[in-house]
Amino acid sequence: MIYQVYIQSFADGNGDGVGDIEGLRSRIGYLSALGVDAIWITPWFDSPLRDAGYDVADYRAVHPRYGTVEEARQLIKECHAAGIRVILDIVPNHTSSEHPWFRAALQSSPGSVERSRYHFRAGRDGGESPPNDWLSVFGGPAWTRVDDHGRPGEWYLHLFDASQPDLNWDNQQVRAEFEDILRYWFDLGVDGFRIDVATALVKAPGLPDLGYPDGAFLADLTRPDHPHRDRDEVHDIYRDWRRLADSYDPPRMFAAEAWLDDADRLSRYVRPDELHTTLNLYYIKSAWTAESMRTAIDAAIAATAAVGAPTTWALSNHDVERVVTRYGRADTRRRPGVAGPQLGPVDEQLGRRRARAAALLTLALPGSVYIYQGDELGLADADIPAHARQDPIWTRSGGRRWGRDGARVPLPWTAHGPSYGFGDNGAWLPQPAEWGPHAATAQAGDDSSFLELYRAALRLRRTHPGLARANDLRWHDAPGDVLAFTHSPGFGCVVNFGSTPAPIPLAGRVLLATDTAVAEGLVAPHGAVWLDLEYIPS
Repeated sequence: MIYQVYIQSFADGNGDGVGDIEGLRSRIGYLSALGVDAIWITPWFDSPLRDAGYDVADYRAVHPRYGTVEEARQLIKECHAAGIRVILDIVPNHTSSEHPWFRAALQSSPGSVERSRYHFRAGRDGGESPPNDWLSVFGGPAWTRVDDHGRPGEWYLHLFDASQPDLNWDNQQVRAEFEDILRYWFDLGVDGFRIDVATALVKAPGLPDLGYPDGAFLADLTRPDHPHRDRDEVHDIYRDWRRLADSYDPPRMFAAEAWLDDADRLSRYVRPDELHTTLNLYYIKSAWTAESMRTAIDAAIAATAAVGAPTTWALSNHDVERVVTRYGRADTRRRPGVAGPQLGPVDEQLGRRRARAAALLTLALPGSVYIYQGDELGLADADIPAHARQDPIWTRSGGRRWGRDGARVPLPWTAHGPSYGFGDNGAWLPQPAEWGPHAATAQAGDDSSFLELYRAALRLRRTHPGLARANDLRWHDAPGDVLAFTHSPGFGCVVNFGSTPAPIPLAGRVLLATDTAVAEGLVAPHGAVWLDLEYIPS
């Protein structure tokens, strides 16, 4: 189980309202008690923080707000002592506009070596229009025009914010630089990297127009010969990275963020000589129905099995709505680019029932599981007032698109006190007034709580012979909107996605269930149970 730490919202150790390495070190005991095998930490590199650190100015330095490289080294040492591995977040698609390379590019002339590290182009219509029709994921054109020595000049590409210029991965200096960055952190003890926007590094020669059918700002990310997503040439980069990771003892690892709907294309990233895992984002997008979830599960297992790689599962992350919020709506699909009130009202009570069941379903699947911080507390998205929102999606769209701030609010550790125990002097995003009962200390020891459900499930996931080395999954016939499957030896999982109680279609005794999930041989609506079918503990 890999636990995602959104560092500025996890724990504040120095009282400035922002999470940091000191705060993270203070919570290693909590992570160990939860049952964490590894933590994935969002970028802590030196950055202007215009996009929560995904705009990196120096990949070998830690932002002073988060700590120092020496504190990072100590964190890694303490995590390893607790049996927890450390995965950092690398951002290879773009740098910050404050990166020394980009500042040098702005000071140089068209055609210079400095500009060749990025994508600078002359505009159309005599330079007045962008070089092509590409759009930014955060809204608006993916191009910004620069001032060349006092007059309008070339344009540079940024698939995200204008403060995040895209690197040119055809440039060998770019490739060599990132291999050196990986070595730097591997030598400090980091166990691996999650690769941000892993499919977008390579762009098509000539940067042709995209077209955007139906005006979709992301278009179809799996369409043939997409000009800036899932280019075949990107795999050469990851083969080089794999050779580097394998040169260490023990070998280091990579996990790719790859938003692809095509499971077969996704599997190409985890071939034996490339990356180790991909984040299963197709699973995150699935609706809360038996058919949708089974389709996502089957597709992911089939695709990774074909190349001998493990499957990964996650219900949310820092870029999407929290699972309680999404599952509390009538339409539970994730719709890219749309969030907040546009998706309709949220029934948080219903969302929490579904989120509990989804946790047991997810933790029963074979492979690795990612848990986003706070999901183990049953947190929902917070309603952030407009004046407090900081996501560039919100600002670049002029408030038309909701953004991701609601899922990034600092965690509640205690039921009372300044910022619910997050830190001594408030929090960088406002926390809901009703979060006290959801705090970690308020839930600890309460067998009916989210936190204890996760702890118990993770404990059994480690020890039960049908889960600890689960590598098979067998579906069973089930009534209505119910999924039922087993692992050998002797483990079964039943999930009721429907709104009425359903019979348990497997024989066995209830091993783990909430106090309302099962009664008289029925699985409660939007509930899940784990069954011990054969195994009798010694």
